[in-house]
Amino acid sequence: MIDVINLEKHFGAKNVLDGISTKINKGDIVCIIGPSGSGKSTFLRCLNCMEDPTGGQIIFNGVDIADFSVDINIHRRKMGMVFQHFNLFNNKTVIENIMLAPVFVQCQELRQAKAKNAINTVLNIFKSADKKKVMIPITTNKTQIKATAKENAMNLLKRIGLEEKADVYPSTLSGGQKQRVAIVRSLAMNPDVILFDEPTSALDPEMVGEVLDLMKSLADEGLTMIIVTHEMGFAKEVANRILFIDEGKIMEEASPEEFFANPKSDRAREFLSKVL
Repeated sequence: MIDVINLEKHFGAKNVLDGISTKINKGDIVCIIGPSGSGKSTFLRCLNCMEDPTGGQIIFNGVDIADFSVDINIHRRKMGMVFQHFNLFNNKTVIENIMLAPVFVQCQELRQAKAKNAINTVLNIFKSADKKKVMIPITTNKTQIKATAKENAMNLLKRIGLEEKADVYPSTLSGGQKQRVAIVRSLAMNPDVILFDEPTSALDPEMVGEVLDLMKSLADEGLTMIIVTHEMGFAKEVANRILFIDEGKIMEEASPEEFFANPKSDRAREFLSKVL
């Protein structure tokens, strides 16, 4: 699904990512661990081009999204992102947060289809019957799009037990509730993969479990996930692969069983001795 080839990211003279290469297959649960400042979050942000890579390729579903000629917004629709600090819109209710992206994208597609049909209608006036352009079938409208998005959002809220919070604002939620809403907001776009950037690091300890439980259930359903985390127990239990990053490089890449039981590098052994 994702093929990262010699990825680099420089901030001025500082080389934050130094030639990272890895493959993410459909259904993978990849946990990225390493010391603070090692480039983990930068790597994640480069994967969906929130940070423009300095060099290398990111092949996502067959397209190099690191190529500046590519419309990254189209491909981001299939790559969800969950942030450390939730990034919910505080001026919108919970259900409006979840509905926002699907309604925007589908209404944009509807407008584009209508515009294309209008152009084709004019062009067809001057074409013979056998050369007329085919019209794009339009089977929905803005009202139906909103109704469907609202129904889907409510189903997602029921899944996490927060349907009664649909019409409240994020400021009234606990940290764990905010993060669960942020996760189902990503799910509302039916993504191929979700990127998680330290999703529990801003939570109080008693709220971490409810977020990790939701992520475990998504893993059980086969959702592809790439997770920057400091939760070693979660990484051991859920991941099928561990990437250990230090100084902008993948120092080790192995199964959780192999990595935690028998790390190969001195740097990984030193890191694990401090966090386990």
